[in-house]
Amino acid sequence: MAFPDGFLWGGATAANQYEGGWIEGGKGPAVADAIAGGNNLTHEPRKLWVDLPDGTREVITMGQEVPAGATAYIDPDRYYPSHDATDFYHHWREDLALFAEMNFKCFRMSINWTRVFPHGDDEIPNEEGLKFYEDVFRECKRLGIEPLVTLDHFDCPLHLADEYDGWVSRHTLEAFERYCDLVLTRYKGLVHWWLTINEINVCGDYFNCGVHEAKSNKQHREQALWHLFVASAYAVKRAHEIDADNRVGLMIAHGASYPYSCNPEDVWCELENNRGFRWFYGDVQVRGYYPSYKVKELECEGIAIAKEPGDDELLREGTVDFYSFSYYFSEALKADANRDLGGVPGLNKKGVENPYLRKTDWGWAIDPLGLRIVLNQIWDRYQIPLMIVENGIGLIDEKLPDGTVEDDARIDYMREHIKTMRDAIEIDGVDLIGYTPWGCIDIVSAGTGEMRKRYGFIYVDRDDEGKGDFSRSRKKSFYYMKKVYGSNGADLE
Repeated sequence: MAFPDGFLWGGATAANQYEGGWIEGGKGPAVADAIAGGNNLTHEPRKLWVDLPDGTREVITMGQEVPAGATAYIDPDRYYPSHDATDFYHHWREDLALFAEMNFKCFRMSINWTRVFPHGDDEIPNEEGLKFYEDVFRECKRLGIEPLVTLDHFDCPLHLADEYDGWVSRHTLEAFERYCDLVLTRYKGLVHWWLTINEINVCGDYFNCGVHEAKSNKQHREQALWHLFVASAYAVKRAHEIDADNRVGLMIAHGASYPYSCNPEDVWCELENNRGFRWFYGDVQVRGYYPSYKVKELECEGIAIAKEPGDDELLREGTVDFYSFSYYFSEALKADANRDLGGVPGLNKKGVENPYLRKTDWGWAIDPLGLRIVLNQIWDRYQIPLMIVENGIGLIDEKLPDGTVEDDARIDYMREHIKTMRDAIEIDGVDLIGYTPWGCIDIVSAGTGEMRKRYGFIYVDRDDEGKGDFSRSRKKSFYYMKKVYGSNGADLE
Protein backbone atom coordinates (compact mmCIF):
# COMPACT_ATOMS: atom_id res chain seq x y z
CA MET A 1 0.00 0.00 0.00
CA ALA A 2 1.18 3.51 -0.79
CA PHE A 3 1.42 6.28 1.77
CA PRO A 4 -1.13 9.14 1.86
CA ASP A 5 -1.13 11.62 -1.01
CA GLY A 6 1.14 14.57 -0.29
CA PHE A 7 3.34 12.63 2.14
CA LEU A 8 6.60 14.55 2.61
CA TRP A 9 9.45 12.19 1.72
CA GLY A 10 12.95 13.62 2.01
CA GLY A 11 16.11 13.88 4.06
CA ALA A 12 17.58 15.88 6.94
CA THR A 13 20.79 17.77 7.69
CA ALA A 14 22.09 20.47 10.06
CA ALA A 15 24.25 23.46 9.14
CA ASN A 16 26.92 22.83 11.78
CA GLN A 17 27.44 19.26 10.51
CA TYR A 18 27.00 19.84 6.77
CA GLU A 19 27.37 23.41 5.61
CA GLY A 20 31.03 24.25 6.15
CA GLY A 21 32.31 27.66 5.04
CA TRP A 22 32.54 28.53 8.72
CA ILE A 23 33.99 32.04 8.28
CA GLU A 24 33.16 32.58 4.60
CA GLY A 25 30.59 35.05 3.37
CA GLY A 26 30.63 37.06 6.59
CA LYS A 27 29.68 34.19 8.89
CA GLY A 28 30.71 34.41 12.55
CA PRO A 29 31.79 31.56 14.88
CA ALA A 30 29.27 29.38 16.72
CA VAL A 31 30.00 27.12 19.69
CA ALA A 32 29.98 24.15 17.31
CA ASP A 33 32.96 25.68 15.50
CA ALA A 34 35.07 25.36 18.66
CA ILE A 35 34.41 21.64 19.22
CA ALA A 36 37.11 19.29 17.93
CA GLY A 37 36.40 15.82 16.56
CA GLY A 38 36.51 12.56 18.50
CA ASN A 39 36.98 8.88 17.73
CA ASN A 40 34.45 6.30 18.88
CA LEU A 41 36.68 3.32 18.07
CA THR A 42 39.43 4.58 20.41
CA HIS A 43 36.89 5.97 22.92
CA GLU A 44 38.12 9.51 22.43
CA PRO A 45 35.28 12.00 22.99
CA ARG A 46 34.88 15.40 21.37
CA LYS A 47 36.63 18.23 23.22
CA LEU A 48 36.49 21.96 23.74
CA TRP A 49 39.43 24.18 24.78
CA VAL A 50 38.63 27.11 27.06
CA ASP A 51 40.38 30.03 28.73
CA LEU A 52 39.55 30.34 32.43
CA PRO A 53 39.16 33.63 34.35
CA ASP A 54 42.42 32.97 36.25
CA GLY A 55 44.41 32.94 33.01
CA THR A 56 44.83 29.16 32.74
CA ARG A 57 43.48 26.91 30.03
CA GLU A 58 41.44 23.74 30.33
CA VAL A 59 40.23 20.94 28.07
CA ILE A 60 36.52 20.13 28.45
CA THR A 61 35.17 16.79 27.27
CA MET A 62 31.71 16.69 25.71
CA GLY A 63 29.32 15.80 28.51
CA GLN A 64 31.28 17.73 31.14
CA GLU A 65 30.27 21.22 32.22
CA VAL A 66 32.12 24.37 31.26
CA PRO A 67 33.11 26.44 34.33
CA ALA A 68 31.65 29.88 34.98
CA GLY A 69 33.51 32.64 33.18
CA ALA A 70 35.27 30.28 30.75
CA THR A 71 35.54 31.35 27.11
CA ALA A 72 36.12 28.93 24.26
CA TYR A 73 38.97 29.53 21.85
CA ILE A 74 39.70 28.11 18.41
CA ASP A 75 43.23 26.87 17.77
CA PRO A 76 44.17 27.43 14.11
CA ASP A 77 46.46 24.38 14.23
CA ARG A 78 43.72 22.01 15.40
CA TYR A 79 41.15 20.22 13.22
CA TYR A 80 37.53 21.21 13.75
CA PRO A 81 35.07 19.13 11.69
CA SER A 82 32.40 21.84 11.40
CA HIS A 83 34.73 24.28 9.64
CA ASP A 84 34.43 22.46 6.32
CA ALA A 85 31.99 19.67 7.24
CA THR A 86 30.94 18.20 3.88
CA ASP A 87 30.82 21.62 2.22
CA PHE A 88 27.19 22.22 1.30
CA TYR A 89 28.21 25.88 1.14
CA HIS A 90 30.01 25.24 -2.16
CA HIS A 91 28.09 22.16 -3.37
CA TRP A 92 24.49 23.11 -2.69
CA ARG A 93 23.31 23.11 -6.31
CA GLU A 94 24.82 19.70 -6.91
CA ASP A 95 23.35 18.32 -3.70
CA LEU A 96 19.87 19.64 -4.33
CA ALA A 97 19.95 18.12 -7.81
CA LEU A 98 20.82 14.75 -6.27
CA PHE A 99 17.96 15.12 -3.78
CA ALA A 100 15.57 15.88 -6.63
CA GLU A 101 16.86 12.82 -8.49
CA MET A 102 16.05 10.77 -5.36
CA ASN A 103 12.45 12.08 -5.57
CA PHE A 104 12.61 14.29 -2.48
CA LYS A 105 9.44 16.18 -1.67
CA CYS A 106 10.98 17.80 1.40
CA PHE A 107 14.48 18.75 2.54
CA ARG A 108 15.16 19.48 6.20
CA MET A 109 18.04 21.89 6.77
CA SER A 110 18.91 24.58 9.29
CA ILE A 111 19.83 28.22 9.04
CA ASN A 112 23.09 28.93 10.83
CA TRP A 113 22.29 31.85 13.11
CA THR A 114 25.83 33.25 12.83
CA ARG A 115 25.65 33.34 9.06
CA VAL A 116 22.77 35.79 9.45
CA PHE A 117 24.01 37.64 12.56
CA PRO A 118 27.75 36.92 12.97
CA HIS A 119 27.72 37.62 16.72
CA GLY A 120 24.11 36.64 17.23
CA ASP A 121 23.08 40.11 18.37
CA ASP A 122 24.45 42.41 15.66
CA GLU A 123 22.54 45.57 14.79
CA ILE A 124 22.86 44.91 11.05
CA PRO A 125 22.40 41.43 9.53
CA ASN A 126 24.82 39.85 7.10
CA GLU A 127 23.24 40.26 3.68
CA GLU A 128 25.58 37.77 2.03
CA GLY A 129 24.41 35.07 4.43
CA LEU A 130 20.75 35.94 3.90
CA LYS A 131 21.23 35.80 0.13
CA PHE A 132 22.88 32.36 0.39
CA TYR A 133 19.82 30.82 2.05
CA GLU A 134 17.45 32.66 -0.29
CA ASP A 135 19.24 31.12 -3.27
CA VAL A 136 18.99 27.66 -1.68
CA PHE A 137 15.27 28.03 -1.00
CA ARG A 138 14.56 29.31 -4.49
CA GLU A 139 16.36 26.33 -6.00
CA CYS A 140 14.39 23.97 -3.74
CA LYS A 141 11.17 25.50 -5.03
CA ARG A 142 12.32 25.19 -8.62
CA LEU A 143 12.98 21.48 -8.05
CA GLY A 144 9.64 20.89 -6.34
CA ILE A 145 11.20 20.36 -2.90
CA GLU A 146 9.64 21.90 0.21
CA PRO A 147 12.30 23.30 2.58
CA LEU A 148 11.74 22.28 6.21
CA VAL A 149 13.88 24.79 8.09
CA THR A 150 15.15 24.50 11.66
CA LEU A 151 15.71 27.91 13.23
CA ASP A 152 18.15 26.77 15.95
CA HIS A 153 20.08 23.52 15.52
CA PHE A 154 22.87 23.35 18.13
CA ASP A 155 24.56 26.51 16.82
CA CYS A 156 24.51 29.05 19.65
CA PRO A 157 26.66 32.03 18.61
CA LEU A 158 30.02 31.88 20.39
CA HIS A 159 29.75 35.54 21.36
CA LEU A 160 26.43 34.96 23.15
CA ALA A 161 27.77 31.86 24.90
CA ASP A 162 30.90 33.50 26.25
CA GLU A 163 29.62 37.01 26.95
CA TYR A 164 26.06 36.26 28.10
CA ASP A 165 26.09 32.61 29.27
CA GLY A 166 24.04 31.58 26.26
CA TRP A 167 20.37 30.84 26.81
CA VAL A 168 20.58 31.59 30.54
CA SER A 169 20.42 35.25 29.55
CA ARG A 170 17.32 37.11 28.42
CA HIS A 171 19.62 38.91 26.01
CA THR A 172 20.06 35.71 23.98
CA LEU A 173 16.30 35.21 23.84
CA GLU A 174 15.80 38.76 22.59
CA ALA A 175 18.54 38.30 19.99
CA PHE A 176 16.85 35.11 18.81
CA GLU A 177 13.52 36.93 18.48
CA ARG A 178 15.15 39.51 16.18
CA TYR A 179 16.70 36.71 14.17
CA CYS A 180 13.29 35.00 13.86
CA ASP A 181 11.55 38.19 12.77
CA LEU A 182 14.15 38.72 10.07
CA VAL A 183 14.25 35.24 8.51
CA LEU A 184 10.51 34.60 8.77
CA THR A 185 9.89 37.87 6.93
CA ARG A 186 12.75 37.51 4.44
CA TYR A 187 11.72 33.99 3.36
CA LYS A 188 7.97 34.50 3.34
CA GLY A 189 6.55 32.54 0.43
CA LEU A 190 9.76 30.50 0.01
CA VAL A 191 9.52 28.48 3.23
CA HIS A 192 6.25 27.24 4.73
CA TRP A 193 7.54 24.48 7.02
CA TRP A 194 9.55 25.43 10.11
CA LEU A 195 10.99 23.78 13.21
CA THR A 196 11.88 25.91 16.21
CA ILE A 197 14.55 24.39 18.52
CA ASN A 198 16.27 21.15 17.52
CA GLU A 199 16.03 18.35 20.10
CA ILE A 200 15.11 20.79 22.83
CA ASN A 201 15.14 17.97 25.40
CA VAL A 202 18.89 17.51 25.06
CA CYS A 203 19.67 21.24 25.14
CA GLY A 204 20.95 22.75 28.35
CA ASP A 205 24.75 22.72 28.37
CA TYR A 206 27.52 24.77 26.80
CA PHE A 207 27.97 22.49 23.80
CA ASN A 208 24.51 23.05 22.38
CA CYS A 209 23.19 26.24 23.98
CA GLY A 210 26.13 28.06 25.55
CA VAL A 211 25.28 27.42 29.22
CA HIS A 212 28.10 27.35 31.77
CA GLU A 213 27.83 25.27 34.96
CA ALA A 214 25.09 23.21 33.37
CA LYS A 215 25.46 20.27 35.78
CA SER A 216 26.28 21.96 39.09
CA ASN A 217 23.85 24.87 38.75
CA LYS A 218 20.40 23.51 37.93
CA GLN A 219 18.94 27.01 38.26
CA HIS A 220 21.00 27.94 35.19
CA ARG A 221 19.78 24.95 33.24
CA GLU A 222 16.11 25.49 34.09
CA GLN A 223 16.31 29.22 33.30
CA ALA A 224 17.91 28.48 29.94
CA LEU A 225 15.20 25.93 29.20
CA TRP A 226 12.47 28.45 30.02
CA HIS A 227 14.01 30.89 27.57
CA LEU A 228 14.15 28.16 24.91
CA PHE A 229 10.44 27.41 25.41
CA VAL A 230 9.56 31.10 25.20
CA ALA A 231 11.71 31.41 22.08
CA SER A 232 9.92 28.48 20.47
CA ALA A 233 6.51 29.93 21.28
CA TYR A 234 7.57 33.32 19.92
CA ALA A 235 8.72 31.71 16.66
CA VAL A 236 5.40 29.87 16.26
CA LYS A 237 3.32 32.99 16.93
CA ARG A 238 5.36 35.22 14.63
CA ALA A 239 5.42 32.61 11.85
CA HIS A 240 1.61 32.49 11.89
CA GLU A 241 1.34 36.29 11.97
CA ILE A 242 3.78 36.77 9.08
CA ASP A 243 2.29 34.08 6.83
CA ALA A 244 -0.95 32.21 7.55
CA ASP A 245 0.31 29.36 5.37
CA ASN A 246 3.26 28.66 7.67
CA ARG A 247 3.24 25.43 9.65
CA VAL A 248 5.56 25.20 12.65
CA GLY A 249 6.62 22.18 14.65
CA LEU A 250 8.64 21.29 17.71
CA MET A 251 11.56 18.85 17.54
CA ILE A 252 12.33 16.29 20.25
CA ALA A 253 14.95 13.54 20.57
CA HIS A 254 12.70 10.57 21.07
CA GLY A 255 13.50 6.88 20.72
CA ALA A 256 11.60 4.18 22.57
CA SER A 257 12.13 3.00 26.12
CA TYR A 258 10.95 -0.11 27.93
CA PRO A 259 11.02 -1.32 31.54
CA TYR A 260 13.71 -3.99 31.75
CA SER A 261 11.30 -6.25 33.65
CA CYS A 262 7.82 -6.32 35.17
CA ASN A 263 9.34 -5.32 38.51
CA PRO A 264 7.30 -2.23 39.50
CA GLU A 265 10.57 -0.43 40.26
CA ASP A 266 11.66 -0.86 36.62
CA VAL A 267 8.22 0.20 35.37
CA TRP A 268 8.34 3.36 37.48
CA CYS A 269 11.91 4.04 36.34
CA GLU A 270 10.80 3.94 32.71
CA LEU A 271 7.71 6.07 33.34
CA GLU A 272 9.72 8.69 35.21
CA ASN A 273 12.37 8.76 32.50
CA ASN A 274 9.82 9.06 29.69
CA ARG A 275 8.02 11.87 31.47
CA GLY A 276 11.15 13.79 32.38
CA PHE A 277 13.07 13.26 29.15
CA ARG A 278 10.29 13.36 26.53
CA TRP A 279 6.73 14.17 27.60
CA PHE A 280 7.56 17.31 29.58
CA TYR A 281 8.99 18.96 26.48
CA GLY A 282 6.05 17.95 24.31
CA ASP A 283 3.52 18.92 26.97
CA VAL A 284 4.86 22.48 27.15
CA GLN A 285 5.00 23.06 23.40
CA VAL A 286 1.76 21.30 22.48
CA ARG A 287 -0.36 22.23 25.52
CA GLY A 288 1.25 25.58 26.36
CA TYR A 289 2.11 25.26 30.05
CA TYR A 290 4.34 23.40 32.50
CA PRO A 291 2.70 20.15 33.66
CA SER A 292 2.03 19.62 37.38
CA TYR A 293 4.83 17.07 37.81
CA LYS A 294 7.40 19.61 36.58
CA VAL A 295 5.98 22.38 38.74
CA LYS A 296 6.29 20.12 41.79
CA GLU A 297 9.85 19.16 40.86
CA LEU A 298 10.92 22.81 40.69
CA GLU A 299 9.18 23.57 43.98
CA CYS A 300 10.91 20.68 45.75
CA GLU A 301 14.32 21.78 44.45
CA GLY A 302 13.78 25.42 45.36
CA ILE A 303 14.10 26.65 41.78
CA ALA A 304 12.24 29.84 40.88
CA ILE A 305 12.32 30.68 37.18
CA ALA A 306 12.65 34.37 36.33
CA LYS A 307 9.84 35.35 33.95
CA GLU A 308 8.88 38.53 32.18
CA PRO A 309 5.26 39.76 32.00
CA GLY A 310 3.55 38.02 29.09
CA ASP A 311 5.78 34.94 29.05
CA ASP A 312 3.07 32.56 30.28
CA GLU A 313 0.55 33.99 27.83
CA LEU A 314 3.02 33.64 24.97
CA LEU A 315 3.62 29.99 25.88
CA ARG A 316 -0.13 29.34 25.63
CA GLU A 317 -0.47 31.23 22.35
CA GLY A 318 2.58 29.74 20.66
CA THR A 319 1.66 26.05 20.58
CA VAL A 320 2.91 24.05 17.62
CA ASP A 321 1.08 22.77 14.55
CA PHE A 322 2.81 19.40 14.41
CA TYR A 323 5.12 17.21 16.47
CA SER A 324 8.43 16.22 14.91
CA PHE A 325 11.05 13.97 16.44
CA SER A 326 14.16 11.88 15.91
CA TYR A 327 14.14 8.10 16.27
CA TYR A 328 17.27 5.96 16.07
CA PHE A 329 17.09 3.29 18.77
CA SER A 330 15.36 2.04 21.91
CA GLU A 331 16.56 1.47 25.47
CA ALA A 332 15.68 -0.90 28.28
CA LEU A 333 15.72 0.81 31.69
CA LYS A 334 16.50 -0.80 35.02
CA ALA A 335 15.93 0.95 38.34
CA ASP A 336 19.17 -0.19 39.98
CA ALA A 337 21.41 0.43 36.96
CA ASN A 338 23.86 3.34 37.06
CA ARG A 339 26.12 3.12 34.05
CA ASP A 340 29.01 5.41 33.22
CA LEU A 341 28.09 6.99 29.91
CA GLY A 342 31.67 7.94 29.11
CA GLY A 343 30.56 11.00 27.18
CA VAL A 344 28.50 8.96 24.69
CA PRO A 345 25.30 10.84 23.82
CA GLY A 346 21.85 9.31 23.62
CA LEU A 347 22.28 6.70 26.33
CA ASN A 348 20.60 6.67 29.74
CA LYS A 349 22.39 5.98 33.01
CA LYS A 350 19.62 3.51 33.84
CA GLY A 351 19.96 1.85 30.44
CA VAL A 352 20.92 -1.81 30.10
CA GLU A 353 21.37 -4.05 27.08
CA ASN A 354 18.16 -5.39 25.56
CA PRO A 355 18.77 -9.11 24.83
CA TYR A 356 16.11 -9.17 22.12
CA LEU A 357 17.73 -6.61 19.79
CA ARG A 358 20.80 -6.29 17.59
CA LYS A 359 23.07 -3.24 17.88
CA THR A 360 24.94 -0.94 15.51
CA ASP A 361 28.72 -0.50 15.62
CA TRP A 362 28.06 2.47 17.92
CA GLY A 363 26.01 0.42 20.39
CA TRP A 364 22.52 1.63 19.45
CA ALA A 365 19.77 -1.01 19.46
CA ILE A 366 18.04 -1.58 16.09
CA ASP A 367 14.31 -1.58 16.85
CA PRO A 368 11.87 -0.91 13.98
CA LEU A 369 8.81 -1.95 16.01
CA GLY A 370 9.84 0.61 18.62
CA LEU A 371 9.14 3.31 16.03
CA ARG A 372 5.55 2.14 15.66
CA ILE A 373 5.20 2.09 19.44
CA VAL A 374 6.49 5.66 19.68
CA LEU A 375 4.23 6.89 16.88
CA ASN A 376 1.21 5.48 18.69
CA GLN A 377 2.26 6.90 22.05
CA ILE A 378 2.72 10.42 20.68
CA TRP A 379 -0.44 10.34 18.57
CA ASP A 380 -2.57 9.06 21.44
CA ARG A 381 -1.22 11.76 23.77
CA TYR A 382 -1.43 14.84 21.54
CA GLN A 383 -3.62 14.14 18.48
CA ILE A 384 -1.71 16.49 16.20
CA PRO A 385 0.11 15.56 12.97
CA LEU A 386 3.48 13.84 13.38
CA MET A 387 6.67 13.97 11.34
CA ILE A 388 9.80 11.83 11.69
CA VAL A 389 12.59 14.28 10.90
CA GLU A 390 15.55 12.07 11.85
CA ASN A 391 15.99 8.31 11.50
CA GLY A 392 18.77 6.18 10.10
CA ILE A 393 21.78 4.02 10.82
CA GLY A 394 25.42 5.03 11.13
CA LEU A 395 27.68 2.61 9.26
CA ILE A 396 31.34 2.37 8.29
CA ASP A 397 30.80 2.52 4.54
CA GLU A 398 33.52 1.28 2.22
CA LYS A 399 33.83 2.82 -1.20
CA LEU A 400 34.86 0.08 -3.63
CA PRO A 401 37.41 0.59 -6.46
CA ASP A 402 34.60 0.98 -8.99
CA GLY A 403 33.15 3.82 -6.90
CA THR A 404 30.16 1.95 -5.51
CA VAL A 405 29.12 1.58 -1.87
CA GLU A 406 27.26 -1.65 -1.06
CA ASP A 407 25.31 -0.53 2.02
CA ASP A 408 22.75 -3.33 2.20
CA ALA A 409 22.54 -3.03 6.00
CA ARG A 410 21.27 0.53 5.56
CA ILE A 411 18.68 -0.60 3.02
CA ASP A 412 17.45 -3.28 5.43
CA TYR A 413 17.23 -0.73 8.25
CA MET A 414 15.27 1.76 6.14
CA ARG A 415 12.90 -0.89 4.76
CA GLU A 416 11.93 -2.24 8.17
CA HIS A 417 11.39 1.20 9.69
CA ILE A 418 9.29 2.40 6.76
CA LYS A 419 7.14 -0.74 7.06
CA THR A 420 6.36 0.09 10.66
CA MET A 421 5.49 3.66 9.63
CA ARG A 422 3.04 2.27 7.09
CA ASP A 423 1.49 0.00 9.74
CA ALA A 424 1.11 2.94 12.12
CA ILE A 425 -0.78 4.87 9.43
CA GLU A 426 -2.86 2.08 7.90
CA ILE A 427 -3.61 -0.08 10.94
CA ASP A 428 -3.33 2.30 13.90
CA GLY A 429 -4.71 5.49 12.34
CA VAL A 430 -1.68 7.65 13.17
CA ASP A 431 -1.56 10.97 11.27
CA LEU A 432 2.03 10.80 10.01
CA ILE A 433 2.73 13.47 7.40
CA GLY A 434 6.43 13.22 6.60
CA TYR A 435 9.72 11.35 6.84
CA THR A 436 13.16 12.94 6.45
CA PRO A 437 15.90 10.40 7.36
CA TRP A 438 19.02 11.77 8.98
CA GLY A 439 22.11 12.58 7.02
CA CYS A 440 20.62 11.84 3.61
CA ILE A 441 24.10 12.78 2.46
CA ASP A 442 27.21 12.03 4.53
CA ILE A 443 27.80 14.67 7.21
CA VAL A 444 29.86 15.00 10.39
CA SER A 445 28.52 13.10 13.41
CA ALA A 446 27.32 15.51 16.12
CA GLY A 447 28.11 13.11 18.94
CA THR A 448 31.56 11.92 17.92
CA GLY A 449 32.71 14.44 15.30
CA GLU A 450 33.57 11.58 12.96
CA MET A 451 33.09 11.14 9.24
CA ARG A 452 33.57 7.41 9.77
CA LYS A 453 30.03 7.19 11.12
CA ARG A 454 28.08 7.68 7.91
CA TYR A 455 24.31 7.91 7.54
CA GLY A 456 23.94 9.15 3.98
CA PHE A 457 22.54 7.71 0.79
CA ILE A 458 25.17 9.87 -0.94
CA TYR A 459 28.86 9.29 -0.23
CA VAL A 460 31.11 12.31 0.32
CA ASP A 461 34.87 11.93 -0.08
CA ARG A 462 36.00 13.25 3.30
CA ASP A 463 37.65 11.48 6.25
CA ASP A 464 38.17 12.01 9.98
CA GLU A 465 41.42 13.96 9.40
CA GLY A 466 39.80 16.41 7.01
CA LYS A 467 41.21 14.80 3.88
CA GLY A 468 39.26 14.30 0.66
CA ASP A 469 37.98 16.29 -2.29
CA PHE A 470 34.28 16.46 -1.26
CA SER A 471 33.23 14.60 -4.41
CA ARG A 472 29.75 13.06 -4.26
CA SER A 473 28.72 9.56 -5.37
CA ARG A 474 25.53 7.53 -5.10
CA LYS A 475 25.44 4.59 -2.71
CA LYS A 476 23.32 1.51 -3.34
CA SER A 477 20.82 2.91 -0.81
CA PHE A 478 20.42 6.00 -3.03
CA TYR A 479 18.70 3.90 -5.69
CA TYR A 480 16.62 2.06 -3.12
CA MET A 481 15.30 5.26 -1.55
CA LYS A 482 14.70 6.76 -4.99
CA LYS A 483 12.43 3.79 -5.74
CA VAL A 484 10.63 4.03 -2.39
CA TYR A 485 10.04 7.77 -2.71
CA GLY A 486 9.06 7.52 -6.37
CA SER A 487 6.41 4.92 -5.53
CA ASN A 488 5.13 6.94 -2.53
CA GLY A 489 6.20 4.08 -0.28
CA ALA A 490 4.37 1.36 -2.20
CA ASP A 491 7.51 -0.46 -3.39
CA LEU A 492 9.66 -1.42 -0.38
CA GLU A 493 11.31 -4.54 -1.79
